[in-house]
Amino acid sequence: MEQIEFLKLIEPFRNKIFRLARRLLVSVQEAEDATQEVYIKLWNKNDGLREYQSVEALAMTMTKNYCLDQLRSKRAGNLSIVHNNYKDREAPLQTQVEDRDNWSWVEKAIASLPEQQQIIVQMRDIEQYDYTEIAEMLQMNETAIRVALSRARKQIREFITKTHAYGIA
Repeated sequence: MEQIEFLKLIEPFRNKIFRLARRLLVSVQEAEDATQEVYIKLWNKNDGLREYQSVEALAMTMTKNYCLDQLRSKRAGNLSIVHNNYKDREAPLQTQVEDRDNWSWVEKAIASLPEQQQIIVQMRDIEQYDYTEIAEMLQMNETAIRVALSRARKQIREFITKTHAYGIA
């Protein structure tokens, strides 16, 4: 496969790779490094890429695995899931501040989840992948994905409810 063909193949999901890496790793620089590493690994598999049903699923799996390896090796301190697009530019300032505060609490709730649940929430609720795609990328049963997501959402809901109910008798 030529370089131009390769770039055309990975271009549609290039930003998804970076966003996944950014949500799993602490810094933008580490996410860029992870994205670059995944590109290199994909390029090294260049001739065999056509054999895969979904190159996007392969790339996302490679990204997840690389990021988890980095986190396990302690090179990237703690997890941070950031969603910078959560801004309503037309809303009044007070609403914007409340939205940012609410999103901050959601981020804290997600960060308190086990690693696997964080990834599943990020892939399903933020990246909007189907259960089948997530199951393929994480090499898990689709039912296990649904159960883990349900438990994660329940924990997030309880965390937010507890936070907002603080000080109420």
